[in-house]
Amino acid sequence: MTDESSGGGTAVTTAPLALEERTTKKRLADSIPTTRLGRIKEDLYYMRGRGALEISIVYLVIIIAFVVTSLLVPKSFPFLSSSNLSGVISQSIPVLAILAIGAGILMIAGEFDLSLGAALGFSAIVFIRLSEKGSWPVAFAAALASAIGIALINGLIVVFTRIPSFIATLGMSFFWIGASIFINGTTPAVLADGRTDLMVAIFAGNYGFFRSQLVWMIVIGAIGWFFLHRHKQGNRIYAVGGNAAAAKAVSIKPVAVKLLAFAIFGLMVGIAAVLISVRTSGMQPGTTGDYTLFAIAAAVVGGCSLTGGRGTIFGMIVGAALIRTIENGLILAKAPGFYVQLFVGLTIVIAASLNKLMEGKSQ
Repeated sequence: MTDESSGGGTAVTTAPLALEERTTKKRLADSIPTTRLGRIKEDLYYMRGRGALEISIVYLVIIIAFVVTSLLVPKSFPFLSSSNLSGVISQSIPVLAILAIGAGILMIAGEFDLSLGAALGFSAIVFIRLSEKGSWPVAFAAALASAIGIALINGLIVVFTRIPSFIATLGMSFFWIGASIFINGTTPAVLADGRTDLMVAIFAGNYGFFRSQLVWMIVIGAIGWFFLHRHKQGNRIYAVGGNAAAAKAVSIKPVAVKLLAFAIFGLMVGIAAVLISVRTSGMQPGTTGDYTLFAIAAAVVGGCSLTGGRGTIFGMIVGAALIRTIENGLILAKAPGFYVQLFVGLTIVIAASLNKLMEGKSQ
């Protein structure tokens, strides 16, 4: 456009805005510009400094090392065997990844739920007992409802009493373990007569190289990615976790957002409980505590900030894959069982330290 000054009649030409500038939008969570022409580059920048890209590189290096070792000594380290790959990729990783997505979204909102293992066991027992008495679809719905209900109860305690979530949910974890024993007793709940072919096909079907748990992880991961990174509710979760007071100042309701995050967490726990129940055909009350540690570890390793407001769905899945893959490598190498616990503990500390460093660089 041309503008003439009244004094000397000088024509000043102003170039039209570039397409990227006209279409630039801002993410509420990170204030990173999004353009139609640079979406792939923007997504890479989004993952960089948030743990997802960095941990993916680390995971790729580990996979290459495992593959090379398996090719050199296939008998002593059968990582590439079809049975091992099917078990790790299609069974072990998906369940932990689903739990990591639930724990990670809650961490992004600025909260924790240390009753994950207890809620997992409770929901699994609900599913098994109702499946044995009637229709498994009803049992599936009841398992999801119980897990979401537990999470919402925990969330209500946290947001209204303002007790730190790790204290409140740690206390509630003992309550839900006791509730599991109350409704089932100390003996394992066994899925026998209620285990139908259709149920197995949906929740634990074996289709050669992959199993149905892998499909569940892919579907949940895709939905979670669109929700967290492309939907306004996902942006609100980031905003509340990053700065609840600032989010409230722009008409976002932190209490509602945090309860939504707790509900999503409960949904993931319920789905994982059913997947585990159908695969193992049983559940022992009080034996699922390790899942809490592993799920939080996977989320932290994948780039979720312990202080909230930061994390990606992709990173949560890669974090779960990294933990389960190294765990599998230790088992194949015939390492003592306590090495797995040692690795997870060190991983949480190292990943949290590196993520804090990367967070400072990204800022």
